[in-house]
Amino acid sequence: MSTPIDHAEASSGFIAAKDHLEFHDRRLWDLRCKRDRATAAIPEWESMRELASAIKAHTLSHLADYLEQFERAAQANGATVHWARDAAEHNQIVHEILAARGARTLVKSKSMLTDECEMRPFLEQRGISVIETDLGERIQQLDDEPPSHIVVPAVHKLRGDVAAVFARTLGTDPDDDDPHRLAEAQRRTTRPSFLSADAGMTGANFAVAQTGAIVVCTNEGNADLSVHLPRLYIASVGIEKLLPRTEHVALFVRMLSRSALGSPITQMTSHFRVPRPGTEMHIVLVDNGRSERLAMPAFWPSLKCIRCGACMNTCPVYRRSGGLSYGSTYSGPIGVIIDPAYDLRKYSALPFASTLNGSCTAVCPVKIDIHDQIFRWRQVIAQRQVLPFAKRQAMKMAGRLMASPRLFRAAVEAAGAGAEHLPRVMLYNRFNAWGRQREVPAAPAMTFRQWWLKNRAAARDEGQP
Repeated sequence: MSTPIDHAEASSGFIAAKDHLEFHDRRLWDLRCKRDRATAAIPEWESMRELASAIKAHTLSHLADYLEQFERAAQANGATVHWARDAAEHNQIVHEILAARGARTLVKSKSMLTDECEMRPFLEQRGISVIETDLGERIQQLDDEPPSHIVVPAVHKLRGDVAAVFARTLGTDPDDDDPHRLAEAQRRTTRPSFLSADAGMTGANFAVAQTGAIVVCTNEGNADLSVHLPRLYIASVGIEKLLPRTEHVALFVRMLSRSALGSPITQMTSHFRVPRPGTEMHIVLVDNGRSERLAMPAFWPSLKCIRCGACMNTCPVYRRSGGLSYGSTYSGPIGVIIDPAYDLRKYSALPFASTLNGSCTAVCPVKIDIHDQIFRWRQVIAQRQVLPFAKRQAMKMAGRLMASPRLFRAAVEAAGAGAEHLPRVMLYNRFNAWGRQREVPAAPAMTFRQWWLKNRAAARDEGQP
């Protein structure tokens, strides 16, 4: 039985590191602001969101047909298509492809799906070396940590942290934290791997049913090197990445980088379609719970996600707790609605790591109702009795309190007086999760009801407007 993730506890270390917390919050909010400026410059942005959402909804409602069309087109192009029901089958297929050709080294561009499937440790246990080639992913690999963000995997690290990791693993100067020299050190030590690798791998931002093409959007170009230099190329593709036609890709490419980084477009948008002469191209289409989620009336829209990370950049909880505290490949608001579908018990705390402010929904380029889904997951968790005992009891007490106006008013007044007069130890202790990380706000001089009775009720009784 899986152990539940305690998000509050897992985030405590990150919160305690004030310089990391402040940088993380500031950096991601900067990405959110850049996104706002980039989207405001396009008058038709909201129409684009509507269209993108409609295209994804249409594709998902006809997914079986488009998957079969994609398979036919990809095979006609000379690629070999494989189907994986779950993570174990995906990893086994990839291993069999590599083992059959004697491949011992694999250069890999960024892929959230392979992280989801825990492919790298699976292959490494079987003697196959996997080298992450994108800068952020490589930093995390060298530090033996998973990515903390969908787009910027090492955003929780300061440049001094990266210098320490590189000094320990690449032999660089631990006192040299210049970003350009750090990036060059990674490039210098990783680039030779492309020339010697037996195989290359990428994920997919999109897959086109019409052409059988894999579309990969990058800013570093490592996906292109992973595909074109080795003689064996494997694409790992979630079945929800399908788009019907090439013309639809243009819309999503316009939206992806603007939503993620506030930039007009990624540096490279590559369509991998036909294997070069003398090489092989394999495409692994992976379900791993996606079909089950597609059948969930309340939660299927999460499959529209294009992995831009905009919801993460705007989320006040994610920005102040760090991605690693979610205990999953997918963190932030999108992780909160995806993860419980994989393991409700393990991720039962995540839907409560949200203020339900709706900012995530407001920035989503495909209009996923993220905050509504978070609330629905809370309902499911409560109905299935997955809540921790303490939270269940607290919710019962809160329900009784809020059902009685008299009790609620008395509690509000008592809380205000308590916050002002009780000793700090009564409010800030290990039993009060709120008080561990923030000060209780000062209570106003009077409640709204007290103010209303004093000002408006008296005026009403006297016949004044």
